[in-house]
Amino acid sequence: MLAQPTENQVLAAAAAIVQAFAGTDTESYFAKFSEDASFIFHPEPQRLNSRAEYEELWASWLREGWRVVSCESSDPLVQSWPGGAAFSHTVATTVHVEGEGEESYVERESIIFKDVDGELIAVHEHLSTITA
Repeated sequence: MLAQPTENQVLAAAAAIVQAFAGTDTESYFAKFSEDASFIFHPEPQRLNSRAEYEELWASWLREGWRVVSCESSDPLVQSWPGGAAFSHTVATTVHVEGEGEESYVERESIIFKDVDGELIAVHEHLSTITA
């Protein structure tokens, strides 16, 4: 029988993703996602159907001089079930792009986790804009 992740386990897994993203730590960040993870980012024209597709997009951002300046999570919600969990939060991010300066934005994000040998691995990430 699959164990149901605790709230603290889910919060720790999500915090590790946010921390790696905030540090523009490519290796640590992508290690938190399964190879078959999918991603929906509102600025992108289509869904990314694998970690490799996102890694390719991320690499293009880095080549353009992109890096994360800060990333702060607030208003977390954890919903878990045997073998997995959903985490959602509000995320405030500031990025820097060489030659363009800094840009800040606030979004809502959902991350779906599955338990893989006792470790929570992200299988889906979805970013949405916040409208007033």
